[in-house]
Amino acid sequence: MPPHPYVLLSCATSADGYLDDASPRRLILSGPADLDRVDEVRAGSDAILVGANTVRTDDPRLLIRDPRRSARRIARGLPAHPIRVTLTATGDLDPGARFFAPGALRLVYCATSALRSAAKIKDSAVLIDAGDPVSVDFMLQDLAERGVARLLVEGGARVLGDFLAAGRADELNLAVAPFFLGDPAPATAPRLSLPAPSPAGPMTLAETRRVGEVALLRYLLGPGGPDRRFLRWAVELSRLCPPSDSAFSVGAVIVGEDGEVLATGYSREQEDHDHAEEAALRKLAHGKLGSAPYNPRLRHATLYSSLVPCGARASRPVTCVGHIVAAGIPRVVFAWREPRLFTDGQGAERLRAAGVAVTEVPELAERARAVNAHLVGTGA
Repeated sequence: MPPHPYVLLSCATSADGYLDDASPRRLILSGPADLDRVDEVRAGSDAILVGANTVRTDDPRLLIRDPRRSARRIARGLPAHPIRVTLTATGDLDPGARFFAPGALRLVYCATSALRSAAKIKDSAVLIDAGDPVSVDFMLQDLAERGVARLLVEGGARVLGDFLAAGRADELNLAVAPFFLGDPAPATAPRLSLPAPSPAGPMTLAETRRVGEVALLRYLLGPGGPDRRFLRWAVELSRLCPPSDSAFSVGAVIVGEDGEVLATGYSREQEDHDHAEEAALRKLAHGKLGSAPYNPRLRHATLYSSLVPCGARASRPVTCVGHIVAAGIPRVVFAWREPRLFTDGQGAERLRAAGVAVTEVPELAERARAVNAHLVGTGA
């Protein structure tokens, strides 16, 4: 497993930055379309984390709502619902809360000093000593050892801020509702607790999208700047691939010179023999892939792929290297060199021979390999 899960923070705020108001009733910030989007994100996660205060005040179920999404998880050999996770400094949790209901594994990371107070939930969840205060790093390492590769953090405000302050967030999905709470804002209304500026620099904006009446902003975080952030995202896309015993699971992201994401793709996204790169490129071709002119912005774009683009293949006559060269993409960044399992395509060498600048980021190779452990095992 990777050293820690990919951490996606998800929250909705008012236009003036509040997560909730000061009333006893929960403020609804997301509409039906955004709630469905969040349900899809949940379905792609191994675990969902909320703070103990959210368990107490909102009493969330943390289940996937759409039974079709649960069914697809089961078909991939996963539990119907992600693991539920919370962390507590006091142990003040009600075992009757919906968090502790059957349907998914429940993990509670508890401060050492509060273990006695939390003893009442021992029969309802796995209670874990996480240090004093609760250590985010310990929790992430423990989750990785339990097989969690993707962690969705849904709040509350303090928990989201803790992950940002610790520098352990890889992605932030921020939904902005089309209203203000007003001025002056209630003094007790929670806001996203932002840390001091990160030494890794500003976040990388990867997507802006309208979801119903809500504006969705997708930001990438983490060390290494945009190159490593987009490449980590490509690895995460590979987790969406339909399973296969005869082909790798790969994700690809194409980014324009100005930083705008032009297209994404993953293996078998549209057709059974799709490679990630051609799935993304097909969205930017003005006609049939490989024979028609492409979006001219590709002439100054970078393609990020979790696996080096193939230089040889058996399933189709044109390799991903061939598609990339035909599209005029000048630069490729990849994480993992293709093992000699299906072909020996020499993709990086063929790209360089065609004049494409190639950057390998081997420190992300293990993340890409882990998605394909069913094919190549877990060794180095």
